[in-house]
Amino acid sequence: MAKILIIEDDPNVRAAIEHGLTQAGHSVLPTANGKEGMNALRQSTVDLVVTDIFMPEQEGLETITALRKQYPKLPVIAISGGNVVSEAMLSVARELGAQEVIEKPFGLNSLLTAVGKVLGNSKTQ
Repeated sequence: MAKILIIEDDPNVRAAIEHGLTQAGHSVLPTANGKEGMNALRQSTVDLVVTDIFMPEQEGLETITALRKQYPKLPVIAISGGNVVSEAMLSVARELGAQEVIEKPFGLNSLLTAVGKVLGNSKTQ
């Protein structure tokens, strides 16, 4: 299975994503913002990044831009709360290079489907 970097400032959402991906057999590296996530990437190799959009320190769009420059082939899934602003930001995230976008709240099956699609697996469990 894959090693996945999670960049999510909400500790409850981060823990839920970590738990779900771990239960599906993935290895997870959780971080609280884009700055922490980029630092983690300097120390560890991952197969995929799942990043929130609205975060302190370094928000998701800035993080996706940095990822595209430094790790152009690293797959990215962007997540954000389901409102009009979030929908617009997810659209921008896709334009910046996120392969998949998911609106919060989302279920584990939606996340696993996106992970499988991005990683080229038909099934992630």
